[in-house]
Amino acid sequence: MTSYWCEYAWLPEGPARRVLIDVDDGVITGVAGDQDPPERARRLYGLTLPGMANVHSHAFHRALRGRTGGGRGTFWTWREQMYDVAARLDPDSYYRLALGTYAEMALAGITCVGEFHYLHHASDGARYDEPNAMSAALVRAASEVGIRLTLLDACYLDGGFGKPVEGVQRRFADADVDDWLSRVDGYAVDSSRVRSAAALHSVRAVPVEAIGRVADFAGDNEVPLHVHLSEQRGENEACLAAHGRTPTQLLDEHGALGEGTTAVHATHPAAEDVARLGGSRTGVCLCPTTEADLADGIGPADALSVAGSPLSLGSDGQSVIDPFAEARAVESSMRLATQLRGHFSGAELLGMATSAGHRALGWPDAGGIDVGARGDLVTLDLTTPRMAGVPVSAAATVATASDVREVICDGRWIVHEGVHRAVPDSASRLRDAIGEVL
Repeated sequence: MTSYWCEYAWLPEGPARRVLIDVDDGVITGVAGDQDPPERARRLYGLTLPGMANVHSHAFHRALRGRTGGGRGTFWTWREQMYDVAARLDPDSYYRLALGTYAEMALAGITCVGEFHYLHHASDGARYDEPNAMSAALVRAASEVGIRLTLLDACYLDGGFGKPVEGVQRRFADADVDDWLSRVDGYAVDSSRVRSAAALHSVRAVPVEAIGRVADFAGDNEVPLHVHLSEQRGENEACLAAHGRTPTQLLDEHGALGEGTTAVHATHPAAEDVARLGGSRTGVCLCPTTEADLADGIGPADALSVAGSPLSLGSDGQSVIDPFAEARAVESSMRLATQLRGHFSGAELLGMATSAGHRALGWPDAGGIDVGARGDLVTLDLTTPRMAGVPVSAAATVATASDVREVICDGRWIVHEGVHRAVPDSASRLRDAIGEVL
């Protein structure tokens, strides 16, 4: 057993002083406030939070940071630049890029990532000798960094509402849904730190006859199901033209909504779609820094929450890896859209980044500092100029990733004094990995 004495800790009821936390075999076994630090305890000065969950990641997009901002454009012009990077990766270079990206996540306080994985095959679309070699590269990277991984294997079959795949899309696509099922079934990686799950890339990339098959696979195996949904108005218009239904209606008709499903983005749902998502308790993962970077628009986070959809957060395109920035952007986007303040409290925003996010990734025992929860602890430095004079109760809404000093995941200390213990040279690793790819 390891004991941690926290100057401040964010407990289920809010921040508390002088908290002693006992962790045994990766699980919190004791929490007590107003305690003097025992000699045996490791001391965490600052504010200690539960570990953060990054619900939606495309690790290879990290190579694009700072390289797509020149000139005017939309999501669709950005996509061509993303395709160029996707065309260049192999299992070895993918591992090196993911290692640096996941290390950056750990340094930001993220203890679990949902990797929405669709880069499956070789550059010509052929399967590798090991059909899930690219998946294995991601699992290896997360394991070495020390964070948990939910591998969301994305079914991708069409180039867009019945169009054949072309170019780099061949790397994403399996021959048909049976081919996807056989590949996914052949790579079971569920463990104490890695879980396999399922994803529908989008309604434009998965034909209607396959949607229910993927949803049934997720339900039968009791794993999360994630899907890109209504990120762009163009997707809605094309879906209506092809099927006479919105993307949300299409998913609902084929059994793909519900408590086990997380819709990613949901930036442009119709009013009836908001009610359908909330009424089915389908979660929504917001990625506001990426949605801003790609000029996607501002999603109706407040309406979705009121309707009943649990909200979580993701870094998506890695334009920023900072769960605190994502949480703040949810509230600030609502303020800009409505010209009203106070849509979400600080505690609600922190819940999106912690407990709600872990549940969306299939780890309901993570995301809180409480007996029985996983031993994930993230300590913020309260002595920086940015944090000077900030009430402890508001620290999580003011902090940035650079304020994270200590990170413990499943009882393992992976970041100490702002340095990743297993990947201390993470910045140079990322530079080299990106240089190799580009």
